[in-house]
Amino acid sequence: MAQMDVLLTKEPAPQTVPACELPRKLYDVARNTGAHTSSGLATAGFRSAKYLPDEWFQNCYARYHQAFADRDQSERQRHESQQLAAETEALARRSQEDSTRKVGARLQDTHCWKSELQQEVLELAAETDLLLAQKQRLQRALDATAVPFSIATDNLQCRERRQHPDLVRDFVEMELLKEAELIRNIQELLKRTITQAVNQIRLNREHKETCEMDWSDKVEAYNIDQTCALYHNQSTEVQFHPHSAKFEESASTPETWARFTQDNLHRAERERLASANLRVLVDCILRDTAEDLRLQCDAVNLAFERRCEELEDARHKLENHLHKTLREITDQEHNIAMLKQAIKDKEAPLKVAQTRLYQRSHRPNVELCRDAAQFRLVSEVEELNTSLAALKEKLLEAEQSLRNLEDTRMHLEKDLAVKTNSLFIDRQKCMAHRARYPTILQLAGYQ
Repeated sequence: MAQMDVLLTKEPAPQTVPACELPRKLYDVARNTGAHTSSGLATAGFRSAKYLPDEWFQNCYARYHQAFADRDQSERQRHESQQLAAETEALARRSQEDSTRKVGARLQDTHCWKSELQQEVLELAAETDLLLAQKQRLQRALDATAVPFSIATDNLQCRERRQHPDLVRDFVEMELLKEAELIRNIQELLKRTITQAVNQIRLNREHKETCEMDWSDKVEAYNIDQTCALYHNQSTEVQFHPHSAKFEESASTPETWARFTQDNLHRAERERLASANLRVLVDCILRDTAEDLRLQCDAVNLAFERRCEELEDARHKLENHLHKTLREITDQEHNIAMLKQAIKDKEAPLKVAQTRLYQRSHRPNVELCRDAAQFRLVSEVEELNTSLAALKEKLLEAEQSLRNLEDTRMHLEKDLAVKTNSLFIDRQKCMAHRARYPTILQLAGYQ
């Protein structure tokens, strides 16, 4: 018993045990492979093995050391966890702040483009309204040309009722035909300009719609980004969207996004400038056409006045020139004969020149040359044809003059009545009707 007490009170010698490692002897005891195994003694009167005191102390020290090691490792893990949490918190905060700044910058860009699109839409709308007003002016001007055209055609039809020999293509008729042709050309020009204005209005509206759609998309995107910029960690609307971080295949890049709006603005501005230029062109067209019509109207009125003066003078001089008519008839007959002979004399040279050209056209291969003789023969034929045309025209004029002289001689009293009828048509019918000619403001589309 005393020996047992000595053994219990005896402190074991301190042994160096590696950190986080149980004493090797404990493992040997557990495996019953050590030098001091007690398996033999333990089995003397007991069912299970017992540890030695040294082993018990070593086991305690091992538990102490293991507890210390576990606490130390746990403390390190807690420190690392706190450090990692702080780092991730700072990183998340910096990332969120940077994302918020990027969203804010995006909002500024979107607002800038949105404002430009809105301004362009307003300018296009205003420009389209101005062009619509110009189109209405064009339509009114086109409607106003119906009255001058009806006046000109009515004057021509009235003057067709003149009796011979006053039924001539005089300066008045030429001016009236010029006026009718001018009105037709102006009507065609106004119709083409109206068509151009309609097409330009359609283009303005199409580009306005394109800009409005782009502006609408910008507004929607701006509202979305503005909502995103207002989100924070305490927002109740946020939730998990695991698949939202992937990029859409159809998504645009900042370059294509900006270029898309730039192209829309460029096309809209181009059409707006084209519309403005068209409005200026319409102003010039309406001003010029109105001035041209009024100038032509004045020219026709002046021609009527001169023609009436001529008719008055002719009526007063008919009797004075009666005795000269017979002599003039004789002279005109000689003149007609001379012209016919001159025309007949030109036939032979023309045949010769044309025959020469025909024969020379059969020259073979490279001999078919445009030589000086060929050019001279061609010019000779042209000269002869010109001379023949001039002679024939002069012959027609002479024959017409002869017929007029004969009619004057035989029907002097009738010719006086014809002059009176012509004066009535020009003064009472035509010139009175021309008093209804539209004003320059009406022709310019203002009324």
